[in-house]
Amino acid sequence: MNLYQQLIKDYNQELTHSGVNGERLASRLEELSVIGLMDSGGVTRPGYSAEEKEAKELVIKWMKNAGLTVTSDGAGNVFGRLAGKTEGPSIASGSHVDSVPNGGHFDGPLGVLSALEVAESWKETGYIPEKPYEVVIFSDEEGSRFKSSLTGSRAFMGQLRPEELDSLRDENGKSFRDVLNEYGSSAEECLKAGENRPEIETFVEVHIEQGKVLERENQPVGVVKGIAGPASLEVTFTGEAGHAGNTPMAGRKDPLVAASLFVAAIENFPKQVSDTAVATVGKLNVHPNGFNVIAQKVILTVDIRDIFEESRDQLLDQIKTNAVKIAEERSIGVQMKLNAKIKPLPISESLQAGIAESLGKFNINPVYIPSGAGHDTMIVGTEMPAAMLFVRSRDGISHNPQEWTSLNDCVYGVHVLKDFVEGLMKKQ
Repeated sequence: MNLYQQLIKDYNQELTHSGVNGERLASRLEELSVIGLMDSGGVTRPGYSAEEKEAKELVIKWMKNAGLTVTSDGAGNVFGRLAGKTEGPSIASGSHVDSVPNGGHFDGPLGVLSALEVAESWKETGYIPEKPYEVVIFSDEEGSRFKSSLTGSRAFMGQLRPEELDSLRDENGKSFRDVLNEYGSSAEECLKAGENRPEIETFVEVHIEQGKVLERENQPVGVVKGIAGPASLEVTFTGEAGHAGNTPMAGRKDPLVAASLFVAAIENFPKQVSDTAVATVGKLNVHPNGFNVIAQKVILTVDIRDIFEESRDQLLDQIKTNAVKIAEERSIGVQMKLNAKIKPLPISESLQAGIAESLGKFNINPVYIPSGAGHDTMIVGTEMPAAMLFVRSRDGISHNPQEWTSLNDCVYGVHVLKDFVEGLMKKQ
């Protein structure tokens, strides 16, 4: 069965109402799923690739058919605008259509198509929104091509640094500048994206949860209460290399032992500062990496996140202090470098309350969930009100061909988004 057939198999037809059409949403998810489709069943659509561009062009066609006026900026971001009864800043919703290598079919596209389905529902019912409405596709959210994510939304918000145009390179050595030229834009136009951006009053994104909270609570849609800001700490322990057989255990300066103690201790720190904080070591390099050689140097990276900046930074300080303590106790050297530090985004309580009110209209109990993953919303939300809805993920699987969200849950997400957006339209 193709994706459409899988989605429609257990669909509750009673959810198709008020202009929201589950079959249309399933059909569009299916059409996007074949762009960049892999033999594994997953999809590969890197940012600024031919596949991402093809996916955007397909959605642009649907936008125009829905009566939206479509524009794009120098970063490749796409905006489909629907006029409202009044002029002024828009209520906007959207996400991205790029993917990680061999990724799933819901991460990103569901947010774009949910936003578009709201516009389609209004067209079918003859509803004219009080304010302008925009459906947004941001470029290169995943960052799999250049190992630097949220490129489109950062350009949109004027946060893309000029030096990145040459420092960011893909696996073939092409600079971001060269890729932009091939894509049909330019470095200069990309940097101007933030200067001429549409004026947005509030942005809201629908996204799969990528976790198991909603599944555990048996609810189809939830409220995101904040998006964790990551800090990436590179730690280097330096000792003395030696022969594994001829060097006595006493007096060894083994950086790998120090690194092991350091990694083992990390799991105890997050709970000391916050119930939403996390810390992970997922990358570790040993030099010279010989089986019969005491290591000379170990380089590892700690990913530290929380939705609250104060506790995130407290956790970061605790981890750094512990690295120094272990190094001193074992008479080895330690150096630390902060590679990235992005502000978390707390979602305002008023927007959370608005989403909860919309959930209640569909007999959905509000579940409040922190997002450990980054999203375009965390960039957009640095300068304007922004909110997120999570839709239930089966087994919490994401960035994987097995990623799955039922059509029933997807359509519940559209209904909640529609009601929430219409509520925002009525506010002065």
